Amino acid sequence: MKIFNTLSRRKEEFVPLEPGKVKMYVCGPTVYNLIHIGNARPMIVFDTVRRYFEYKGYEVNYVSNFTDVDDKIIKKANEEGVDSEVISRRYIEECKKDMAGMNVRPATTHPQATLEIDGMLEMIRTLIDKGHAYAAGDGTVYFRTASFKDYGKLSHKNLDELQSGFREIKVTGEEGKEDPSDFVLWKPKKEGEPYWESPWCQGRPGWHIECSVMAKKYLGEQIDIHAGGEDLIFPHHENEIAQSEAANGKPFATYWMHNAFLNIDTNGHIQKMSKSLGNFFTVRDISERYDLQVLRFFMLSAHYRSPLNFSAELIEASKNGLERILTAAERLEDARKAAARREDAAGRAEMTSKEQEHMAAAREFAAKYEAAMEDDFNTADAIAAVFELVKLSNSTVSVESSAAYIDGIRELLKKQCDVLGILTERKTEALDEEIEAMIEARQQARKARNFALADEIRVKLLDMGIVLEDTREGVKWKRA
Repeated sequence: MKIFNTLSRRKEEFVPLEPGKVKMYVCGPTVYNLIHIGNARPMIVFDTVRRYFEYKGYEVNYVSNFTDVDDKIIKKANEEGVDSEVISRRYIEECKKDMAGMNVRPATTHPQATLEIDGMLEMIRTLIDKGHAYAAGDGTVYFRTASFKDYGKLSHKNLDELQSGFREIKVTGEEGKEDPSDFVLWKPKKEGEPYWESPWCQGRPGWHIECSVMAKKYLGEQIDIHAGGEDLIFPHHENEIAQSEAANGKPFATYWMHNAFLNIDTNGHIQKMSKSLGNFFTVRDISERYDLQVLRFFMLSAHYRSPLNFSAELIEASKNGLERILTAAERLEDARKAAARREDAAGRAEMTSKEQEHMAAAREFAAKYEAAMEDDFNTADAIAAVFELVKLSNSTVSVESSAAYIDGIRELLKKQCDVLGILTERKTEALDEEIEAMIEARQQARKARNFALADEIRVKLLDMGIVLEDTREGVKWKRA
């Protein structure tokens, strides 16, 4: 299995620190509002990476944090006249709802920054004792970047160039820095802000120290994979490396994975998604128009390191692609029921020679699927292999097929979709009972040869967005 490592800028063979186990840390959201679809991309991508490791038999310790103390959270709390904890708690719960909707599995651990302050104080003390950090007169503690010789190795930035660039920027309140490139580990409280006691001042941690401490506590001083959006490479992940390796005296993460940006395609004009441009969508916005499985399918339709353009046309294409898979899975279920009824009476049938040939082709598609995933988790090519399997299934499986053949195809499709986080069973909805009752009324009308009423019911269902399909197994319905 090869992973593109941002640290080396090349694909490397994955070799875990401990055989059969994967220690993985993914930077989570800052919880001050509903998550947007840009937040959703790393959630979906790295959940899929985790699922593939588990599919291959690895035991994965997957840690993804919630940043629950931050200027944006404090600002939101002040606007509403509540404690910042009220805001963070509210949006952690909302985030978890959206994650569940996208079929993102809960992490092994979801640490919260405010619950790990003691560990941060301890690491900051260690950095000061080792000469990598210092306290300024106002109680701010800074990391001394010049003390860490490898600073810039992840972002491939030269420290001398960075320092030169920083010196051109004068930041109010940072006069206590030894060098402009030094970054904050601990900062004094401001009026009305949450704070914690420390040896240096009443204050709160800097953003970067939080992840270093949480990764160490829940995964250890060395981890296999650290992941997040490419916007975190510098300064966040660069600073994490500096803090962790300076404090612990050993390499922090072996592999660094970063997903590319999500852009918005508005009338052919590609822009990075942002609130200021008014082209901003939350996951909740999307859920009002589409099942969030569609959003997940869309996110996996491109390689995670490729920029992805979000547009109405592409999300519709994803909806149609997902529908092809769900319809194929549904046909397999119908065929399996028919085979079960037939074989219960006559005894279980073996695969025919033709079915064995088709099964061999299906296994080739499965091998293509795994090859795509082994090549830096190329979900776009993996989905192409799934569609080849769907095409084979649609053209070779029928109610006359043997249960053995149907089960073989069905198992391959389910396993591949499980890794992608795609549910092959349609979700039941509150309207199901009403729809089923109308379908039954239509069936009764047809039996009574009241075709005008039957047509009237069909039209009503169509107005509700329900399309009927008459099959050998009975009437099926789906959303238009």
